[in-house]
Amino acid sequence: MSNDIVIRGLGRHVPEKILTNADFEAIVDTSDEWITTRTGIKERHVVSEGEYNSDLAVGAARMALKNAGMEAEELTHIIMGTITADHVVPSGACVVQEKLGLKHRVAYDISAACSGFIFGLENARAILALHPEAKVLVIGVEVLTHRTNFEDRSTCVLFGDGAGAAILTQGGEGPKLLDVKLSTDGSLANLLTVSGGGSAATYKLGDTVGPEYFIQMQGREIFKHAVRSMTGICNQILEDNNLTNKDVDVLIPHQANWRIIDAVGRKFEIPAEQVYSNVQRFGNTSAASVPLALSEADETGFLKEGNLVMLTAFGGGFTWASALLQY
Repeated sequence: MSNDIVIRGLGRHVPEKILTNADFEAIVDTSDEWITTRTGIKERHVVSEGEYNSDLAVGAARMALKNAGMEAEELTHIIMGTITADHVVPSGACVVQEKLGLKHRVAYDISAACSGFIFGLENARAILALHPEAKVLVIGVEVLTHRTNFEDRSTCVLFGDGAGAAILTQGGEGPKLLDVKLSTDGSLANLLTVSGGGSAATYKLGDTVGPEYFIQMQGREIFKHAVRSMTGICNQILEDNNLTNKDVDVLIPHQANWRIIDAVGRKFEIPAEQVYSNVQRFGNTSAASVPLALSEADETGFLKEGNLVMLTAFGGGFTWASALLQY
């Protein structure tokens, strides 16, 4: 068997319900022009009543399985990057395992915010190194609209819900996962938080839910760190593999907002036509962002045989990551 780690299948799933910029004009003091010029976002998909994080994850997983020509029963591991699982306990991955009709698998969540999917890829690499026969499902999924303060116009227009998934094996047909690089810096954690409900911000019956239960962020500071960190870790992974930015055919960055995507592309010195973006249709879906974009770019033919593809993400923690794929 080949020692190459391969992405055998990709999938994605988003809710049917859409919130447009015009919808937000009726919710907060904003406008389509204000949102578009600052974020590039025109619409985002949001869950309906009774639609959960695990439902989106299962939808993406089933598409990835079909794309890989595999049955759910073949999976040995489920790794889920998310900060918005259905419950505190059980983990989101355990819920997905049950909904896929599986038992006695290894299933766990990773809390790395927007970098969660790429952190999951590194976990999958480690598992496959130890267990070459494994078949690992990695999911990035979020229902961020349940952690969005719709009275805060600076954040509420940014976020959407969705899921993306990949199935990795050792050997087989599909793009090769060449390398992954991860980094974190907890000293900057206060710049992006959802602190309410944690053991350091406890609550009791009858307490009123405050803004700390929703996404709070210092956008300008995050912008600087996001651009610097993503371009830095992309250059590091290239150096580790004796490559340069000239070798990269496609860049798929975290879809936070268009300004960050554009700044990362320019600082990384890759032409705009080689940067894949769907932020205008989905908004910031956190851990789902990169796999959702990767699945779409793969299916639409944006990614071609022979392409060297760079993935990169930045999220709360702070966490940031990069991955190299060879098509």
